Amino acid sequence: MRCAPPPAAGAAPWAGQGERSPRVGTASCASELAPHAHHADRRGFAAMWLFWRTRNRFSIEELRYLTDQLQKIHVVYEANKEFVVEALRSIAELMIYGDQHDPLFFEFFMEKQIMGEFARILRISKLSRVSLQLLQTMSIMIQNLRNEHSIYYIFSNEHINFLITYSFDFQIDEMLSYYISFLRAISGKLNKNTISLLVTTKNDEVISFPLYVEALKFAFHEDSMIRVAIRTLTLNVYHVGDESVNRFVSRVPLSDYFSDMVKHFQKQCIDLDKLVVRSARNAEPVLMASIEDAIVQIEDALYYFSDVMSSGIPDLGNFITENILQLLVFRIVLPSLQRQRTDLWISVSTSMYLLCCILHIFKDKDMASTVAAALFHQPDCPDRKQGTPNGCTSEHDHGISENQVSNTSAEDQSNADKPTSSSSAHLQCLPDHPSASDFCQGNTLREHLLSYITGGDGSQALGSLCLFATLLQTKELDESMLDALGILPQRKQHKKLLLQALVGEDTAERQLFSSSSGVADDSICSDFDIYIRKLQSNYGLQCHHPRQLTSKVHRYQVLDALVTLFSRANISADVRVVGGWLFRQLLPHGEDEFTAFHLKLLKDSHKDCSEKLLEESGGCWCDLLLPIVREAWKNCKKAIEASSPPKGSKSIISPLDSCLFGGDSSIAIAERIYEMVKSICL
Repeated sequence: MRCAPPPAAGAAPWAGQGERSPRVGTASCASELAPHAHHADRRGFAAMWLFWRTRNRFSIEELRYLTDQLQKIHVVYEANKEFVVEALRSIAELMIYGDQHDPLFFEFFMEKQIMGEFARILRISKLSRVSLQLLQTMSIMIQNLRNEHSIYYIFSNEHINFLITYSFDFQIDEMLSYYISFLRAISGKLNKNTISLLVTTKNDEVISFPLYVEALKFAFHEDSMIRVAIRTLTLNVYHVGDESVNRFVSRVPLSDYFSDMVKHFQKQCIDLDKLVVRSARNAEPVLMASIEDAIVQIEDALYYFSDVMSSGIPDLGNFITENILQLLVFRIVLPSLQRQRTDLWISVSTSMYLLCCILHIFKDKDMASTVAAALFHQPDCPDRKQGTPNGCTSEHDHGISENQVSNTSAEDQSNADKPTSSSSAHLQCLPDHPSASDFCQGNTLREHLLSYITGGDGSQALGSLCLFATLLQTKELDESMLDALGILPQRKQHKKLLLQALVGEDTAERQLFSSSSGVADDSICSDFDIYIRKLQSNYGLQCHHPRQLTSKVHRYQVLDALVTLFSRANISADVRVVGGWLFRQLLPHGEDEFTAFHLKLLKDSHKDCSEKLLEESGGCWCDLLLPIVREAWKNCKKAIEASSPPKGSKSIISPLDSCLFGGDSSIAIAERIYEMVKSICL
């Protein structure tokens, strides 16, 4: 089969033994020839079988035979392609076997320069099946060889770079998949020793890196599996930590890959928003599945950016941060939150979702602090309402709380800390939906977020709550940033000031025992100050500096907005429970900020929900009212006391279940009752 053909059946072994052949045509000839012919057949097959058994399949002899046969081939065509394909496959098996059992296999591989034979076979073959098998052979060998010296040898000559840069026909099915697997297998073996074998240097600077350059050509392929493989390959390169390679990938034109990635990500965000807007009108199952797929792609891209930033290449981290801020946050997300119509406008809900994802996924202080500081961005607006983002005043605007009137000096100090009509975010005359003037672009983004809580629709209110909750849980944010936003619990601030006072910092001691709970002294340059100035100097974003007011005013605004949320009749219980979680994070350490007006709003809301529940209590579910109350109370209490918000960022762009369950069916009535009970519990 693989060697000389077996002896012919007509070799007639009897003649060699001196026997006389019978005459043809006689009766005895027929009777004697048949058993002898049958015996000869059996001996021929046995001889062939014994010949095959003489060469062990997993042996040096087998490898030598395959190599010799390949070297005899000068052109690959249809008649011999099957042998070539089988030989390439068998060589991979033999090399893996030898790597684990006998080092002589690889010594023979090097002696016969089989890598060169692979390259030669590729040059003389135009058949796709041979190219596919060669790529598979190389991938299997590289992935499974354990001996480092074997990998060094394979990478140490230009044959591997020849295979990387060879012009394969990617129009053929499976060719690109095999090629990408080959590149990824190489990247999986990269370290500081092997990566130097794949690059070309001049004056200690890398000038050529075919593996990386060829891989980037497929970074935006339509097949998501190929895109994922390329991202894995690039991360393998970055994590090696070779300084010369890092400089090479950080230089133009290769650094354009990241700006292109962010632009591609920008397009993905816009496409997601189109799906979200359509789903708000008609939540079809197919549309919801498309949204889920888009969410997966967006979050995968953000995790990839985060992995690159944490790979230890400062230039790449800074490049990604700048591109995300310039091309996405400042250009699309922030203007959309302010409802500024631009050429790349997206919905408010999608903008909030993206900010939550950026804060949650990017474990980078610079990115998180810049995004948080940007919430104080204040576009010019000549007719800006001096006051709340909704133009009305809160209980804090008309006086101080009842528990702060013990003496004149305390009252004066309290009045100094109370927000005036130029700072409160709560409406006494709150409309069901904010008007266009309420979203005047002169308001800060933070004020817009509070406006969405007090007057936006369900998804906008949920988005604002999730964004504040995400900011509160972002460990990379300094407490001065949370304090300026109005979401720093008093307990954390007092703990920080106490520690500073214990180590002898006079400023901290004065603040600790002061009735004012504003941010740190102006002489102390906090992270908040640094990033506010950075926004103004680096990006030209004018920010409303909250040092003009105390941070206590901002906590008042947040509490006012949350209480107003609980008193709104057109908000579902699922949104209220997120507000309840955030409210619990702030209230236990700021009871003095909870006023009689807040209590009145909550009592009125409770009364309204109770009256609606009584209207339904005489229906078909009256016997189950108490079990429903117990179940709802348990679930709401568990959600509010949890360590993380009950709703994730994905819920912002998912259609909310309607709280207006119409109809008189028993299911509709049960849904209305359960919704009312949850509202009462909250």
